[in-house]
Amino acid sequence: MKTVLVIEDNLDIRENTAEMLELEGFDVITAENGLEGLELAIKYLPAVILCDIMMPKLNGYEVLKQLKENETTVNIPFIYASASVEKKEVKHAMQLGADAYIRKPFDLNELMELVNKFTDK
Repeated sequence: MKTVLVIEDNLDIRENTAEMLELEGFDVITAENGLEGLELAIKYLPAVILCDIMMPKLNGYEVLKQLKENETTVNIPFIYASASVEKKEVKHAMQLGADAYIRKPFDLNELMELVNKFTDK
């Protein structure tokens, strides 16, 4: 079974996203901040990471930057999830090495299309 790491500081969004993914057959690990998410990514090496941008302790940009600097996590597909769709923010995320960007709130089909795209490799 494929594992997805969800890094999200909002409890409701984190739990709802995890539940959607679990119902689709994924193992899900969750983190409530970027620092915890970074530690879990290194420990469990998930198939894909879904990460918020604005979070306490370590924001999503820093999480991705540190993952890309670590040879064991550099190739884990990384999807940013954010309520913002400002072009400069999306561009910045992609320049850092994100594989995709999804706008919150997202629906199940949109989320599953992205996650499946990266876990079916």
